[in-house]
Amino acid sequence: MFNSLTGIITGKFPKQVFIDTNGVEWDLCVPDSNLDMLPPVGNEAKIYTWLQHTDQLMALYGFASADERSVFLDLLKVDGVGPKGAVKIMSAVSSARLMDVLEKGDLEMLEKIPGVGKKTAGKLLLTLKGKLKLREEEGSVVRVAAASPYSDVVTSLVGMGYDKRLVEQKVAQLVEVLTNEADFAGKSQKEREDILFRRVIVELA
Repeated sequence: MFNSLTGIITGKFPKQVFIDTNGVEWDLCVPDSNLDMLPPVGNEAKIYTWLQHTDQLMALYGFASADERSVFLDLLKVDGVGPKGAVKIMSAVSSARLMDVLEKGDLEMLEKIPGVGKKTAGKLLLTLKGKLKLREEEGSVVRVAAASPYSDVVTSLVGMGYDKRLVEQKVAQLVEVLTNEADFAGKSQKEREDILFRRVIVELA
């Protein structure tokens, strides 16, 4: 029924965004991972939507891109994962990171995601492994995140107040340099993320 809303963002809160479209202010439930993808309050934005309509309630969910909404809809295919659960998962981990974990079959990592226990983690792998894909659309924020295994570093730095586009550029530059260093390549993913995180902060300072 609703594909998207375009208007001025009037409020951004944990898992919630207000957007005004010609005098009508909408209240949308939005994954925390999508908040940084949306412009600051007072700026125009396009938010892709999904409407939940039952006998008991009506709720509108919002996403920064069609890709993010597709990930949400894929999560709804998993038995036991409802809209609120899908938002909780997407708030705790980026779509690119979730796809990476699923492709690796990392059950232990899935179990660490808030709201995902051992049983749900198994269902996520069974239902979505090899099926969760992000389209590479021109200008898509998700495309940039999906192309890098360091999207969590970008998300953390943006959360600290750094400009997202500048962070992405700096991360890409440093990764290109660091991957040629044997010591960096021999580290675990977590260690590489920590090194990159510290280096980007120094560069931006």
